[in-house]
Amino acid sequence: HESCNLDSINLANMVADDQVDYQKLGETVSKCVHFLDNVVDVNRYPLPEIEEKTKQNRKIGLGVMGFADMLLKLDIPYSSPEALELAEKVMKYIDTSAYQASVHIAEQRGAFPNFSKSIYGQKSPDVPVRNATRTTIAPTGTISIIAGCSSGVEPLFAVSYVRRVMDNDEFFEVNPVFEEIARENGFYTPELIKKISYSGSVQGIEEIPQKYRRVFETAHDIVPKTHIGIQAAFQKSTNNAVSKTINFSNSATIDDVKEAFMQAYKLRCKGVTIY
Repeated sequence: HESCNLDSINLANMVADDQVDYQKLGETVSKCVHFLDNVVDVNRYPLPEIEEKTKQNRKIGLGVMGFADMLLKLDIPYSSPEALELAEKVMKYIDTSAYQASVHIAEQRGAFPNFSKSIYGQKSPDVPVRNATRTTIAPTGTISIIAGCSSGVEPLFAVSYVRRVMDNDEFFEVNPVFEEIARENGFYTPELIKKISYSGSVQGIEEIPQKYRRVFETAHDIVPKTHIGIQAAFQKSTNNAVSKTINFSNSATIDDVKEAFMQAYKLRCKGVTIY
């Protein structure tokens, strides 16, 4: 499906006419849950014990990628309250849609075998659920490259960067959303892309209008508190854990790290990765 690679929905493809296309998102979630439930059956398991446990609970982990690109298309800075609000709203919609899809499949194929022992079977025994968990957020490092979008729920690592291949040949990679905007607004030049690639950030580059510098934030332009806030917003409606890197400057102190871990704990994140 054009909007889903393996187990992650490309949120960059869910924007139409400057707004989130929730109908398309819901349809994509339904197809992905169906696909991932099939995977539980067709998998080749290394041990019979693993196969038994997997099929007793039929856990799947549908996630997202391209969140940063979605924000860029909507002109929303990653570190804004609007981004937090959107993260929470989009993931809640995905989680609810995934649950509904799992119930629909269970009506046809039956609930997961451990259903009666689970929180679902105890709370609503008359509503079968096919999968004990439906959502998770993986790093999507490789598949986001294949899909041509930002990884997971991370911000852009760089607006432009140098890719060295083969005999040290250099290619200047640039975020496609930035390139499109820069060309449309007449400030795109190869020299500008090369200049951005030195740091990856567009902050302080006068050739770029302020409103675009505000939107095109990169990982190191964003403070740790904001990184954790986005992770927590997604975690609220994610059954399993959320993969997210919390970027610090090299001048970070032990107290800065402690504060980040405590914030993640208080906001009910299931784990935290700092870099």
